[in-house]
Amino acid sequence: MSKKEWLDDIQAQLGYKFKKPDLLFQAFTRKTYALENGGADNEILEFVGDRALDIIVTKVLMDEYGYFTEDTEDYDQREDDNEFFSNLSEGELTELKKRLVQKRTLADRIDRLGWNKYLILGKGDEQNNIQKKASVKEDLFEAIIGAVTIDSNWNFEEIEEVVNLMLDPKEELKDEESINYVSLVHDWYVSFYGELPKFECKLNPGWENMMAVGNTTGRYICETTLGPYETKGWGSYPDIMVTHPGQSFWGFGNSKSEARRDLCYKIYDYIKKNGLLTTMRDEIDNPNKDEAINQLEILARRGYFSIPIYSFKEVYDKDGNPIWNAKCQIEEYSVTMNAKASSKKEAKKKAAFKMLKYVLESEG
Repeated sequence: MSKKEWLDDIQAQLGYKFKKPDLLFQAFTRKTYALENGGADNEILEFVGDRALDIIVTKVLMDEYGYFTEDTEDYDQREDDNEFFSNLSEGELTELKKRLVQKRTLADRIDRLGWNKYLILGKGDEQNNIQKKASVKEDLFEAIIGAVTIDSNWNFEEIEEVVNLMLDPKEELKDEESINYVSLVHDWYVSFYGELPKFECKLNPGWENMMAVGNTTGRYICETTLGPYETKGWGSYPDIMVTHPGQSFWGFGNSKSEARRDLCYKIYDYIKKNGLLTTMRDEIDNPNKDEAINQLEILARRGYFSIPIYSFKEVYDKDGNPIWNAKCQIEEYSVTMNAKASSKKEAKKKAAFKMLKYVLESEG
């Protein structure tokens, strides 16, 4: 894929067209490459993106949890000051903000977008497979936000749209019981087709005309295609369209991230009704003790159950040798798996493997 092709692909997924595409290229350029070949690296864009991301995430939290006194039922304009409050304490807001911008979250989003493969690396980075490191993916996420920030001349409406699309913070803030259809469709697509889905988001052509006649389907569209597909063409309402043999999907939204969520909900509903969902056994090719901890986490991240919880206790035998007791529990299952070993790590592996075998057998 040429430089222009992958830059166009990323801009299509972002729903943002760069006035200066070289900024986007710079966002993917590591310092090692710049030192070897000349030109700018992405470190200054990381710095800018980190600050811009901080502001946008703070705004998202205030939009979600903040309110003015005038918004309350018992507000009396004659007696009450119109002050600003939050449903959460400063400490709670700080913890939520940390969760949204932590390394693991940003790295996971880059994985889901599949963009670390475009990183421009120096020879040392290539030899060390640096593109797989979470910190490198985090840097890339921030650099892309920084590139948009500079390119848009600090237009926070456009920056917020890109952050919402890349991070989807409102989805992250949902209760654990809420279903994340974007993640479910992403994981199903990888499992079913062996590649990442691509979402192209843009303004809905003709939206203003539809509003004029009372059709409020959504200002934005987000387009993708499923597997072996057939292009149907745009209908009278040019909205999100995903095609699967004999089946088309449309999604709508007043923001790009909302349009994507709506689309993924419809895709998930279709694949579920048509028996296309993968099973836990499909996800795990070779259940084994050495990989059991990671295999359980994969299943949890794909929505089969909650993240496993481990607890440990160290005791000693009559000769003074340590014996580690590990317990593995999953909220959706009533069993606790216990295991013992001379090391904490080995005991955890054994407990995880017992639990893995149990959940796979329970699936039938």
